[in-house]
This record gives sequence, C-alpha cells and structure tokens, in this order.
Amino acid sequence: MLSKPIPSGFGPGSIPAQAGVGLRADHYRDFLEDRPAIGWLEVHPENYFTAGGKPLHFLEQIRGHYPLSLHGVGLSIGSTDPLNTVHLHKLKQLVQRFEPALVSEHVAWGSVDGRYHHDLLPLPYTEEALEYMVRRVDQVQDYLGRQILLENISSYLEYETSCIPEWEFIATLARRAGCGLLLDVNNIYVNACNHGFDPDTFLNAIPVDLVQEIHLAGFTLNTFDDGQILIDTHSRPVCEEVWALYRRAIRRFGPTPSLIEWDSELPPLSVLLAEAQRADRILQEERYAQVA
Repeated sequence: MLSKPIPSGFGPGSIPAQAGVGLRADHYRDFLEDRPAIGWLEVHPENYFTAGGKPLHFLEQIRGHYPLSLHGVGLSIGSTDPLNTVHLHKLKQLVQRFEPALVSEHVAWGSVDGRYHHDLLPLPYTEEALEYMVRRVDQVQDYLGRQILLENISSYLEYETSCIPEWEFIATLARRAGCGLLLDVNNIYVNACNHGFDPDTFLNAIPVDLVQEIHLAGFTLNTFDDGQILIDTHSRPVCEEVWALYRRAIRRFGPTPSLIEWDSELPPLSVLLAEAQRADRILQEERYAQVA
C-alpha cells in the first residue's frame, strides 16, 4: 500500500513560509471537493499507521494538492523505555510514501514500561536528560535517514531537579543532535503564565537558524481557589496575547511556516482558514517591514 508513487502535484521539497492547518478527518471532503487556498497541511502520522482504509485513501488524494508535514505525538522520545521500533518502522514507511517536507516530534515523554499516556509529559531539564535526549534524537534521525524537528511542549509542573532553563535546554539539544526546532508560540505563552517567566526571554534565547516551523493554538483557562492555570487544549481560537507574541517571533525568526492547531471541539474548516489568513497577514506585514 505504501509503495505507490506520490500523486501528481506537490512532491518532496520545502514548505512555503505561509500559514497551514492541521488536516483532520472531519475536513477530508472539504479539501478534496473545495480545494481551499492554504499554504500546506500537517497530519499526525499515528492516524495513518494502517495498511489501508479511508484515512490513507484520503491522505493519498489530498497529498497531491498540498505540501505536507508529519507531526508525531506518540514516539515518546524522552521515555526511559527503549525506542519503539514498530512505531519507527511505520513512521519511516509513511515518510517514504508521502515524502513530507518536515517531520517533527516533541521534547517530551509519554510512556513507561510499555504503557502509553494520552499526554505529552515534560522532562527534567538536567545535563543527564540533555545527554540522553541527544542520543535518542540521533537514533531517530539515523533510523529515518533524515533530520527531524522537535517541539517545545506546554507543562503544568516543574521538577525540583531542573537546573537548565527550558529555552536553553531545547536550543542546546537541537545544536548537539543536529535537529531543527518547531517553536510552539502558544506553548511558550502557556508556560510563561504557568511558571512565571517572560515569554520574550524564551524567544530571544532561541538561535534564529534552528527554527523551521511555528505552531499556534488556543488554550483553556482553569481557575481554582488558589489560582489559575492555562491548559493547552487546542480547542479555541488563538488569543490576542499569543498573536502579539507570534508577531514578535516572526520579527526575530523571519517568515516561517506557521500552523494553526485545532484538535478538539473542531469548528468548521472556514474558522481554521480564517485563523490561517490572520497568520498570513502577519507574515506579509513583517516581510514588508523588513524590506522597508
């Protein structure tokens, strides 16, 4: 099934420095029948780890019309378990079949003793964890035969043993492992609010040449008697504060492929496209500002 050639249209290559959206099953027919104008699409590869069926059928059809990125959520690179070779094999099959321009995962773990959680869990930011992650990312890239990107995650706790700022940890990891970064601007804002740091400190500490993709999403505010916490639910429009941070990110990193993530309480595709259009306006405005 995975040995077929890519349909005519967009073959392998770079993703444009435009806004994209996540491809979800609810919107398959919208993309096939209406062909909305969007820069690129991103999918979770785990949804296509099958030998056949409708998801692969639709992805094969849609792939011929849009550049593609694969954004993994289940590899659990930061786990102490051995890397899941079955997962890696299926991912490599998809990479070979669809030839995405970008392949990404998370600076996180989500499994222990072979049991998988539904959350992306943070690492302790220590020298030991850093060296461990460098080895694990090396193994993944060697197996896939290509560079991957790593995304900074949202978090709701911090380890007492952490001795390296998150931004320094991920930048050093990318440098040592030779991978790129997928910078999630919403996650930076969520963590800044939850853990009490300046989000611009994070932005300004990331080397410009490492960032190859940006994510934008919405969060949910949970309020308790003793305070509040932001939860990265991907179920809301991007908030104004995150849009402002995104603009500052584009000023720093230049025009970068930017994805609107929306995974739960999924709205009509028109809502996602409107969010993508706002991102495109910011990209265009910052292009003009840099030229002027």
